[in-house]
Amino acid sequence: MATDKILLSIDDEESISQVIQIALEMMAGWTVLIAHSGVEGIMMAETQQPDVILLDVEMPVMDGLETLHKLQANPATQHIPVIFLTCKPDFVNHRQLGKLGAKAVIAKPFDPLTLAHRVEYALDGRK
Repeated sequence: MATDKILLSIDDEESISQVIQIALEMMAGWTVLIAHSGVEGIMMAETQQPDVILLDVEMPVMDGLETLHKLQANPATQHIPVIFLTCKPDFVNHRQLGKLGAKAVIAKPFDPLTLAHRVEYALDGRK
């Protein structure tokens, strides 16, 4: 199942990024780019223009919320949909998602076999 879609994973945990990459590339044919910090992710988003960003909420230095705000403030990245990835999915309810600008929240640990479907579902406008 080949596709031309690009996902940027921004997560400080290398093992999580590897699982995301394997799951989406093998199960859905996505190209997965990996950034290990908010700063690196913002730079990659500007240059690579992914179709979606999967953003870890809890990261050192610049957390996911701050990273999201910087992405939204940047004209080069503000159009890119963002899906939060977190160990604490209750940190935000669905009403707050819209205010924050995120499309959805995916809880860690997630099922790698259903990750591609969950990302597609979020991009279709359903949370």
